Amino acid sequence: MSDDLVVLKDISRTYQKGKEKVEVLHQLDLTIANGDFLALMGPSGSGKTTLLNLLGGLDQPTSGSIRVGDAELHKMSSSALSKWRSTNIGFIFQFYNLLPVLTAQKNVELPLLLTRMNGRERANRAAIALSIVGLEDRAKHYPRELSGGQEQRVAIARAIVSDPNLLLCDEPTGDLDRETADEILRLLQALNKEHNKTIVMVTHDSQAAEYARHTLHMDKGTLAPEGAG
Repeated sequence: MSDDLVVLKDISRTYQKGKEKVEVLHQLDLTIANGDFLALMGPSGSGKTTLLNLLGGLDQPTSGSIRVGDAELHKMSSSALSKWRSTNIGFIFQFYNLLPVLTAQKNVELPLLLTRMNGRERANRAAIALSIVGLEDRAKHYPRELSGGQEQRVAIARAIVSDPNLLLCDEPTGDLDRETADEILRLLQALNKEHNKTIVMVTHDSQAAEYARHTLHMDKGTLAPEGAG
């Protein structure tokens, strides 16, 4: 097994828009090492979110190959991808996607409902995840009783509760003020450094990108060389 967690080779993704074919990603190559923290920057429409969706098995390439760990995503069925995602990928979004009728604890437990864990195991796992993000004292609070930063911490706890190898973050601080955004970014940095989580973060914010180990720039479906942009 190599030190590379992610290897993309010659990836293209084309969508049909009416009679027109739109190529969102064009023959893209990307390698991400185990334990890396990569920021992806670029203008809207450059293909950043499409790339994130491919890495998470939410979408399939039109051509090319994707390996994440031992899994060859381009060869897997949608049901196999769904099962694989539940234990290997953690998603963090700009809008926290918490269920308002559930407490923080129950929101964090949600991904574990796809596993064979019993209720006590799920509760223990969720408590550990909330502790890691510094919210163990908010376990019984509902989303409406939390600040935006706290809601995003709950969302991060939900993303790490199944102990995935890879965290995929799509504008995770886009809805937060600067001070709160920096708190969330320091938390992601700690997950990377102290818990060895590999992180890919899409962001428009150059200050956010500074928290990553390095940054790649996308434009028109391709990646600029390292250091460009």
